[in-house]
Amino acid sequence: MSKAVVSKAAGKASASKVGAKTMPLNFLTLYRADPMERICIVKRGMPAKTVEAMAKRMAVPKERLVETLGLARATVDRKARDNKPLSPNDSARLLGMARLVGQVQEMVAESGDLAGFDAASWVAQWLQSPLPALGGKRPAEFMDTADGQSLVSTVVARMQTGAYA
Repeated sequence: MSKAVVSKAAGKASASKVGAKTMPLNFLTLYRADPMERICIVKRGMPAKTVEAMAKRMAVPKERLVETLGLARATVDRKARDNKPLSPNDSARLLGMARLVGQVQEMVAESGDLAGFDAASWVAQWLQSPLPALGGKRPAEFMDTADGQSLVSTVVARMQTGAYA
């Protein structure tokens, strides 16, 4: 993979140095990122400190986000303390959550006015609600795998089209 592609991904998804320092959570940018950019982000590893930042943006305890994504709390805490990136697998799960928030944000923006709407906290609450479309299970129960995240994303897309059941 070329350095240009890596730099482009870093520039779009992070306003800071490539690595484990900080990564501003621009959910729409992460949602709209092309696959090559997302692959670069995952392979590089998202900063472990992003877990706490995302939990704050979603207005949920960090413990709930860690559990929902199937991350090891001790590992996340250690890597955050040491300014290290998450593993590619953990980064992929975290990126999937960020993309879900971005998807909802985009959906609401396309449907009308985003003023006063907090996509991150809405997603956090919605994830905890049992849904008939998921056999009565909560979307949060699916967020720890790539296929589960894809399924939840599909449910969100169906909500927009009115095909939600």
